[in-house]
Amino acid sequence: MHRNAVLGAVLLLAISEGLPAMATDRLDLQSGETAAATYGRWQGLYVGGHFGYGGGNLGTSTNAIMNEAEFFPSTVTGFIGGYQVGYNFQLPNNVVLGFEGDVTFVGPRDRKATGLAPFNTTLDYFATARARLGYAFGNLLPYVTGGAAWSQSKVGINDSEGNAIAAKSAAHFGWVAGAGVEYAIDRHWSTNIEYNYIDVATQSYNLGNIAPGILPVDPRLHIVKLGLSYKLDGGASTTSFAPIPPESNDWNIHGQTTFIQQGYPGFRSPYEGTKSLPGGGLGRETSTVTSFLGWRLWEGGEFYFNPELAQGFGIGGTLGLAGFSNGEAEKAGTPFPKVRAQRYFFRQAFGLRGDQEDVEDGPNQLAGKRDVDRMTLTVGRFAVGDIFDANSYAHDPRTDFMNWALWASAAYDYPADLPGFTRGVVVELNRKDWALRGGLFQVPEEPNSDVLVFKTGGAVIEFEQRYQILDQPGKLRLGVFANRGQTGNYRQALAITSADPPLDINDVMQAIRRQRPKYGFYANAEQAINKDVGVFARASWNDGQNEILSFTDIDRSLSSGVSIKGSSWNRPNDSIGLGAAINGLSGAHRDFLAAGGLGLLIGDGALNYKPEEIIESYYAYNIAKGAALTFDYQFINNPAYNADRGPVHIFSGRFQAEF
Repeated sequence: MHRNAVLGAVLLLAISEGLPAMATDRLDLQSGETAAATYGRWQGLYVGGHFGYGGGNLGTSTNAIMNEAEFFPSTVTGFIGGYQVGYNFQLPNNVVLGFEGDVTFVGPRDRKATGLAPFNTTLDYFATARARLGYAFGNLLPYVTGGAAWSQSKVGINDSEGNAIAAKSAAHFGWVAGAGVEYAIDRHWSTNIEYNYIDVATQSYNLGNIAPGILPVDPRLHIVKLGLSYKLDGGASTTSFAPIPPESNDWNIHGQTTFIQQGYPGFRSPYEGTKSLPGGGLGRETSTVTSFLGWRLWEGGEFYFNPELAQGFGIGGTLGLAGFSNGEAEKAGTPFPKVRAQRYFFRQAFGLRGDQEDVEDGPNQLAGKRDVDRMTLTVGRFAVGDIFDANSYAHDPRTDFMNWALWASAAYDYPADLPGFTRGVVVELNRKDWALRGGLFQVPEEPNSDVLVFKTGGAVIEFEQRYQILDQPGKLRLGVFANRGQTGNYRQALAITSADPPLDINDVMQAIRRQRPKYGFYANAEQAINKDVGVFARASWNDGQNEILSFTDIDRSLSSGVSIKGSSWNRPNDSIGLGAAINGLSGAHRDFLAAGGLGLLIGDGALNYKPEEIIESYYAYNIAKGAALTFDYQFINNPAYNADRGPVHIFSGRFQAEF
């Protein structure tokens, strides 16, 4: 299990161990307290997470990688995030002495800001171990801090396209100093803002015949962090991963960590191409840690922010399968965790009066009441699947089916960057028995790009009908979509290479890219059989004439399955899933691949076409409230539509915890 999954699991377990049994022990910190009442508020062990922004330099002539910062200019750190753990001693005179350790990861690479060079330098992470000295003014704690710091730098040797083909790493040790202010929101939760200056020792890299030969790397960083910490009281809780929620319904915090290990034995593979799944057998892992922060701004108005650490790769580098086997695998996988601001969006609900319904507290959802009949506006960065193409039984690869062709309408080339998110606006009209929603989104500037643009965009309209069959609820969702992006046309590329055979068809495809449309539809149904059993089915189609822009190489797809809760064997929180999918390509798309073309995820260099067939089954075993271990098996026949290769047997283990 790699670093961010381990740290995320430890954080969740540590929080669960410190939960008091009685909510009556809470202090009312908002009503004004005497010094005696607040004495000891800061005393004790705490754990938490932080995010922020940094800058600085790694030394002259290092060709430092510029990392994305989302809201701010790219820098050597970009947007940052990580974990902290510490302990405070509060003295009777309100002096607070503390010790804190943290580890921080940097943002993903901004290729345009970095440019091309024969080598590049970056940081994998940096960490500190510090003392803190402050004075408590009730709920407010200003402090100074300082101590030891260390980091790991990496120099990558690049090919002509700027991709690292070799790398060297080194550790740096030095010091850190800074100051901050922390505010106690309630008995358990506190938030802080902190500045750190980090200076670590120089390490020299021998680059051989690449100038400058010997490269000194000397990191000096300026960091601003926003943190959220949870103070652990005594007691123990081994049956829940949930900390005591905030004392106000006007804000909430939730979190999750997911680790997936996948592998497959060798399979029949007479030939392989650039984007083939390797035939010799392989195992890879992915892990994510996500925070879900929510604030109620005013009646009906809410803001949500989800920083996320992600690490790892899908099997084969997330290549070689159209219906890919791991829904947590990103196309921009990394060996070290990278942090992104995956979601930040504003939601405004306009009640139309009439009946109301309760809203439970949850990730990106604040507890309260809302009108059943309402209009909702959502603006910001999020995943299209957060709002569209939902399904109660097959929609979340962290808890149910993992295969891309089962948790989504796979022929919907939904707009997204490499991790699967976009920016846009959605308007929804909800009624008791139906809903109508539409969205307009940014699209990648070209296929498989991490850069989103609004020059043309993508749009989707979905109608949702709710009904009952034999007193059991069901839903039918019908969607139509259209994107316009910088893509090439399959038939045009084939015609050009047919007229001039020495040309490489992939070079031709890239040369003929211009603004072109893609359109299609999806149908998505779910039906409860009883309280423990539900079935689902999806069908999707796109026109298949131009390149896939965002999702995966599928032009038509059918899927269905069943989900069963474990009540009948006295495991009501366990679940079993069984699903199947069949994926296909348009005639133009299959001819392009047969001629040696490469798609987003697939390309064997040749193609004996048959539909890609997938069966997936899983058992999710509940460990404790908020934590589950899943065993998953997938059978994939004709991987990447190629009857010459496969079948592939994929075995997975998944650990997921949330609070």
